[in-house]
Amino acid sequence: MINAVGNRMTREIARQQKLAEQLERTQIQISTGKQLQRMSDDAVAARRISTIGKTQASMDSWATNIASAQAQVSQADGVLKSASNLLSRAHELTLSAVSDSMNPADRAAIATELNAIADELDGLAATRDSNGDPLFAAGTARVIRFDSDVSFAPVPSAADVFVIGGNSLSTSLRDAATAVAASDKAGMNASLTTLDAGIAHIANRNATVGLSAGRLDRIEDSLATRGIAIADERSTLEDTDLSIAIAQLNAQDLTLSAAQAAFAKINRQTLLDILR
Repeated sequence: MINAVGNRMTREIARQQKLAEQLERTQIQISTGKQLQRMSDDAVAARRISTIGKTQASMDSWATNIASAQAQVSQADGVLKSASNLLSRAHELTLSAVSDSMNPADRAAIATELNAIADELDGLAATRDSNGDPLFAAGTARVIRFDSDVSFAPVPSAADVFVIGGNSLSTSLRDAATAVAASDKAGMNASLTTLDAGIAHIANRNATVGLSAGRLDRIEDSLATRGIAIADERSTLEDTDLSIAIAQLNAQDLTLSAAQAAFAKINRQTLLDILR
């Protein structure tokens, strides 16, 4: 009889210890805001949370790449507009130089301005981004990853923008300046044709940059939408539902208090009381 009572007491103590552990775990879940404290709490959910965490880290990196590329595209757009304006000015100057009303001094002044414009174009081609890197890559255009399966070059290379038919735009301008200074009308007319092609070329490249800007905006929106969905899934798996947790805490506290009170009452009984 005494052994049976002792066994019951041992089981009751173990039950109360388990209740106390559950109560402590619920308190931790409330204080930390996380319902999973260790892998063993829910191995499947913990693995999924780990996978989501890696995906979120990748998405953060892609978002950074998108922001950087958007800045580069915006800067490139400004540079190309400046280049277009310079070429238009060069075309205007060369066209005026063809006129028979121009004297050698006038043409010399125009040639000087054309050379200055050529220098400005070289400066635009060498523009650097906010990181100090060439905005227009010297070799192949820089390809950037924006998603697990999306990579492209948001800004064309320097050669793709500032070179036509193997000749740089600045070289064409200097050729125009030479023709103007020499009053070479055939050379000036050829330069006008080249400048027309250059203006159209820059306009096409600017359109390409604009398409990149639109694509980046769409990728950014898609990434943000996916990010919200993934964050919601992670929150569902990982975060504590305070209303449920607090209700559980109150129930666990009530159960433990009742068990402790009953246990204390039993322990106040004498051996004679138990044997009766």
